[in-house]
Amino acid sequence: MVSLVGLLEERELAERERVEVLREQADRILAELAETETRWQEWVIARHRVDEVLAPVASAPPPESEPVGQAEAQELPHEPGSPPHRP
Repeated sequence: MVSLVGLLEERELAERERVEVLREQADRILAELAETETRWQEWVIARHRVDEVLAPVASAPPPESEPVGQAEAQELPHEPGSPPHRP
């Protein structure tokens, strides 16, 4: 006849083995989670840095327009050796 204590020991051993398997799985998952969180934070930092770099460009005032006629005068060709044409 099987003893009651023997049956309890078998079940205890089975549960202890299951606990060890689950702990190993949890350790692997926690390690993967930590690595993935680190990579995620690196992407967050990269995006913030890009935002910082581009912020002055986005908030810069539009370039001032030149007075009418000024742009055309600067683009007129002139003879070499002669001063540029000015209106």
